[in-house]
Amino acid sequence: MKISNREFSGHTYIMGILNVTPDSFSDGGQFNTIDKALKHAEQMIKEGVDVIDIGGESTRPGYIKVSEAEESERVCPVIEKIKANFDIPVSIDTYKFSVAENAVKAGADLINDIWGFRYDKGQMAALAGKYNKPVCLMHNRKKTDYKDFLFDVVSDLEESVTIAERAGLTRDMIMLDPGIGFAKTLEQNLELTNKLEVLNKLGLPILLGTSRKSMIGLTLDLPVTERLEGTLVTTVMAVQKNCLFVRVHDIKENKRAILMTEKILGKI
Repeated sequence: MKISNREFSGHTYIMGILNVTPDSFSDGGQFNTIDKALKHAEQMIKEGVDVIDIGGESTRPGYIKVSEAEESERVCPVIEKIKANFDIPVSIDTYKFSVAENAVKAGADLINDIWGFRYDKGQMAALAGKYNKPVCLMHNRKKTDYKDFLFDVVSDLEESVTIAERAGLTRDMIMLDPGIGFAKTLEQNLELTNKLEVLNKLGLPILLGTSRKSMIGLTLDLPVTERLEGTLVTTVMAVQKNCLFVRVHDIKENKRAILMTEKILGKI
């Protein structure tokens, strides 16, 4: 998969989380000024991040929805500064097509949509097609009325892929995210993490995003500040299951876990 001027294949890479929000569940308020965001981006690059994912609206449970204008005002100046100062691919974490368009114009290289093109009536998909941008499509649902959980997740993602292809995106531009922590119970999150190979049917690269999430907190009975070890376990599993990316907060530690796992498995 190509993102900006870089090819990603045969390895597990790191998408680093940069939330320029006041209320994200883990790092809200830490990087919501341009200077703080730029400094954190620089630190992530030093620690080995491969793509920086910028979000301007928290999607934690009970989050406060912000306007498209406010979200754009949060993310676009940060994207512009990062692209001006560093040679690093940048993704925009949004499900609003107008925010995505503003972000793309500011320099974003990939669209990361937590609704997998199923939130609107095709506007986000059309936007990605118009600008010829690669995408990460996440599994999500408004109602958790699963009949056959794993089968339904795969079917929902198939629908997302179909929407993308109808908008003109080729399969080498599409990455999928199983959506751990979204419209799923703890047990379902654990099952899906354990059985990521069910997504292999779709024949597309996978991104796993579990960093500091409630699945880890509930399992280990730990607050968000103490979920690094649990995150690293899921990162090791992502490598074992050939995920192309993990989306994480802690770059250095996850980078080391990936390299060690890949060495053991003979991937490097």
